Parts: sequence; structure tokens; C-alpha cells
Amino acid sequence: MVPPNKIVGKLSFRVNSYLALGMGILIIGFSAIFIRQANAPGTITVFYRMAIGSLVMTLPFVLHLRTQKRRLPLQGVLIAIFGGACLAVDLALWSTGIVMSGAASPTLMANTAPLWVGLGALLLFREHQSIQFWIGLSVTLVGVIVVMGKDLLHSINFGVGSSLGLLAAIFYGAYLLVCQHGRNNLSTLTYFWLTTFSAAITLLILNIILQRPFTGYSMSTYLNFLLQGAVVQVFGWISINYAQGHLPASIVAPTLLAQPILTALFAWLLLGEQFTMWHVVGGAVVISGIYTVHRSRHIVPSFLFDSQIVLDRTEFTDQSDQRF
Repeated sequence: MVPPNKIVGKLSFRVNSYLALGMGILIIGFSAIFIRQANAPGTITVFYRMAIGSLVMTLPFVLHLRTQKRRLPLQGVLIAIFGGACLAVDLALWSTGIVMSGAASPTLMANTAPLWVGLGALLLFREHQSIQFWIGLSVTLVGVIVVMGKDLLHSINFGVGSSLGLLAAIFYGAYLLVCQHGRNNLSTLTYFWLTTFSAAITLLILNIILQRPFTGYSMSTYLNFLLQGAVVQVFGWISINYAQGHLPASIVAPTLLAQPILTALFAWLLLGEQFTMWHVVGGAVVISGIYTVHRSRHIVPSFLFDSQIVLDRTEFTDQSDQRF
């Protein structure tokens, strides 16, 4: 017979995992709102997010390196750097789309990344995809056409913003595919810090090329940057990591699909963004298609998350292709 204190302990542990998942989804659902309200170019906003995020995690990363008994493999480091560059392009496109057309549609489009992961795995690694994947792909594309078509009819800016979100999803899918191989030789914390730092440097170069101003913003904008780096990039990441390490992927992956729904809700409540019935129907079709793709791929490769910075466990076992 299991002692009552152990039952209570396991129940409490499971409750904490659900709370972490809920908190993480709320945070990532709000990330597009931060970008929209920053009153700064999207590429500048995400640069500060990644720069502050990497700065906050530098000390845990250095301490983690000191515990390692071997040098970092050069191949793994180079893959992580390339992955960070893909992530930077993804964030630049997504954030620009948000600034142009609002928070909801670009975020919905950006969450189609699992489709591009599946297609990339098929084309690059000859990974077989089931009929369920192709059904999910078709359903998602129908929803994408409905949403983007409505946005284009509304205005060119709205259509371009949604298109940038869709393009961002392709680069995020590339990031996840790169991640699949980069995590073979690197711990999660090492890979996370290297990709975050690489993304920050890439965004720094991109903003210099685009001649975006790094200074001259209001105090509220700099506070926005700080919250994005410390809360969204770090705390949101840790919360989702914790949940993915202790809840089944069959629960975590579909639940993460609440992100675009929450973003749309926040955009409606806080930003006054308006949605037609076509947006609602198209969005529902997109999310159902992504869910079908998740189910078809059993989205749980264990390549991204272990818990060096969260708990005393060596490795997380679940991962999702979902954006956050």
C-alpha cells in the first residue's frame, strides 16, 4: 500500500506541473502583445528579448559549463549557432508581421511550424509521414488560405503581416530541424544559451543593416524589452520546460495550441483588434489541422529539453514543435 504522504506528494507534483504549463502558456500567449505595445520596430524588440534572455542565463550557463568534464564539441556549437540564426530570422519576420497587422494573425500563421518540420523531415531526412499528417497539412492550408485571404481583402498591410508570420513558421521549422541534430552532443542549457546568444548577435547585425535605432525609446519601451527578455524568454521557457518534463506530450502539445487563441483573446481585449467570422472559422481550421499533424507525428522527440536549470533530473523526455 502506498503511504498517504507519497500520494499527496505525487498529487502536489502533478498540480505544480499543470500550473507551470498554464503559466507558461499565458506568458507565451502574451508575447505578441508585448511586441505590439513596445512602440519600437519589431526587429529591435526581439533583439532586446534575446539579448536580455541570454544575459540572464549567462551565469547558470557558465556554472553549468564548469560541471562538464569535456570540452564542447565544435560541430554541436556550430549547429547551435546556425540554429540561432534561423531563430533570429523567424523572430524578425514574426515581430515585423505583428507590428504591421496586429498580434493575432501573424501568431496564428507562425504556429504552423509543425507542418514545415514534417515536410523538412520528409525532404531532408526521408522521414516517412503518415496519411494523417497529409490530412492535417491539407486542413491547415485551407485555414491559412481563409485567414490570409480575408486579411488581404482588408488591407495590403494585414495580408503582408500574415504572410510574414507564415514565412516565420518556415524558419522556426528549420530551427527545430537543426535543433534535432544540435542536441545530440550538447546539453539543453548549453544549446539554449548558444542559440539565444547567436540569435541576439544575428538580430544585432540585421538591425545595423536596416539602420534601426537601438536607443532613444521611452522608459515604458525599455521596461517592455526587459519584461520580454526576463519573463517571456526565460521564465516562460522554464515553465514550459518544467511541464514538458513531467506531463505526457499528449497533454502538453495540444495544450500549447492555446497560444494563438490566447493571443487573439488578449489582442481583442487589450488592443481592440477585431475579428470577422471568417477569421474565427479559418483560425479554428488551422488549429485543428496543426493538432492533426501533432497527432500524426507523435510530437515527442526528446532532443530539446532536459532540466539542468529546473530540477535535479538529467533529461526531459517530451518536446513539442510548438512555438514559444
